[in-house]
Amino acid sequence: MKLRYLIFAASLLLSSCDDFLEPESLSTFDTNYVFSNVDDARKGVNAIYSHFGQDAFRSRLSNNMTGNTDIERQSGWTSNGDRYQIWNLEALPSNRDLEIVWTFAYQAIRDANIAIEGLMASGKLESNDVAEARTMNQLLGEAYTLRAYWYSMLTYYFGDVPYIVEAPKAGIEFNLPKSDRNEILSQEIQNLIDVEENMLWADQVPYGIEQVNREYTLGMIARLSLQRGGYYLTPELTKQREPDYLDYYQIAKDYTKKLIDLKDRELPTDFRQIFLNQCKFISPANSDILFEVPFAIGNGDVGWNIGITVEGGTTANHDYGSGNNYMSMPPTYYLSFDTADLRRDVTCGLYKINQEFEQEFIEGNTNISQGKWSRHFLDNPPGASTAKGTGINWPMMRYSDVILMYAEAENELNGPTAEAQEALKRVRRRAFDPALWPSRVDGYVAEVAGSKDTFFEAIVDERAWEFGGEMIRKYELIRWGIYSEKVEETVEGLKELADAAFNGTTNLPDYMYWKLDESGNFTILNPNRRVVAPPDDTWNQEPFLLDLHSDEYGYDQWITRDWANYINGPQPGVVRYIFPIPASAVASSQGTLSNDGYGF
Repeated sequence: MKLRYLIFAASLLLSSCDDFLEPESLSTFDTNYVFSNVDDARKGVNAIYSHFGQDAFRSRLSNNMTGNTDIERQSGWTSNGDRYQIWNLEALPSNRDLEIVWTFAYQAIRDANIAIEGLMASGKLESNDVAEARTMNQLLGEAYTLRAYWYSMLTYYFGDVPYIVEAPKAGIEFNLPKSDRNEILSQEIQNLIDVEENMLWADQVPYGIEQVNREYTLGMIARLSLQRGGYYLTPELTKQREPDYLDYYQIAKDYTKKLIDLKDRELPTDFRQIFLNQCKFISPANSDILFEVPFAIGNGDVGWNIGITVEGGTTANHDYGSGNNYMSMPPTYYLSFDTADLRRDVTCGLYKINQEFEQEFIEGNTNISQGKWSRHFLDNPPGASTAKGTGINWPMMRYSDVILMYAEAENELNGPTAEAQEALKRVRRRAFDPALWPSRVDGYVAEVAGSKDTFFEAIVDERAWEFGGEMIRKYELIRWGIYSEKVEETVEGLKELADAAFNGTTNLPDYMYWKLDESGNFTILNPNRRVVAPPDDTWNQEPFLLDLHSDEYGYDQWITRDWANYINGPQPGVVRYIFPIPASAVASSQGTLSNDGYGF
């Protein structure tokens, strides 16, 4: 599928460029001509996808800018560099990463607006040619959905922003003031509601889940609705949600239920295979992933700055190149899993690949990686000196997300009904061996369904276990209004683990013991418990929880400092996750934009 898609993409480019994600800007072409026929209209919509291939998305929005949370972390206080400023919530208006995201977001929106206007004016949406009308309506849905994604991100990172919905043309004023983020989201949700019924399912479009499809758009209606109905940060640094928030939970329930009713599918039983497929360039329709960004070979940063560490280079004894993970996972997250949960060892990487192409234990507990991806899973090694550009696709939404959004919305509206409980059970069944379903699924869900609040807490937990490493947790904590609370729980949990390990009172692994077995497979003796000593000297000893303690500071500094501004920032107990509008955007706005509020 991957090869066919790239061959197809190459034939659609608007210039001689050989990468689907880097076509020439559509603005240089006559839109009346471009959107007069299916083939050229496809090229016009491809221009919107092109911005996924820029650093604004492939490294920033997809992963680098999505921490710190209760399940991901990185130390921002160790540097004044751009990404460190963002991790530490102290980004300046001159921050280059913010400028890149702002710039390419509005370029993607510009190209979406060009496509929307061109398609609407083409007369082809109501064509007598049924196939032509279906394709053109599908393209319109893609354009609206991609625009909605970028506005969702802009409102998460910058709050109120200019709302531009017209294509660039003479006489149009584009130095617009900020619009209310709730008005933006409400309109984008309505746009998707208006177009989704005329879109095509993933198994009806040429490139399946590597192309925006009706499943993803239905899921985006729900995701945007939960964002709109959730909490947000005001310029006065207070958390707030609108009085009509339940209306948006109802929309989320209705449209997740619509997808479940119209296009249900069984969740794949092999959790690891979902992500291994991405590393093998396999993109099955009617499965878990609804839409994934289609990175070409030579593009994309999955397996370079996210995933299991691979030590490569010219001196390495393999040709897989080098990859690391910018966001690690704290031991509290690893230990939060039920020890029988099959998702844990897929999600949390406790090993790396060394230059000898052997697995060995990670260097300290601050390097637990996102184990769902790695460049060493690739069938064709990209080269000893390679780093970026693995071509591994990035998941934008999975069906399990839709099921859990349905459970969350139903619980918020009606409490933990039988329907909400069954949705939670569907996701948990895959996580455990069927022999454990009576206790880990049925018994667990019955216990947490005692009240609306306990069921909500179970949803919060389940989404952490299901989507770890997929870098959507930040947005969930924001809309739930519990961002500061959850990271404070993480810090206190790490301190408790450190104290117990140092005092010798823990039953958890203060050290971990590992080795390569006779077949060369990486094995950990005690992933869940403390052992006094290994059975023989073939095991390597590595400090785990004991490594959280510091004789000098009491705790390793990252524990007390990584989340400090998330707990006791300008407004204690409220995370200032909104960033300043880039200075370049303010300067070029002719006085319509400024950085006011939020303590800037």
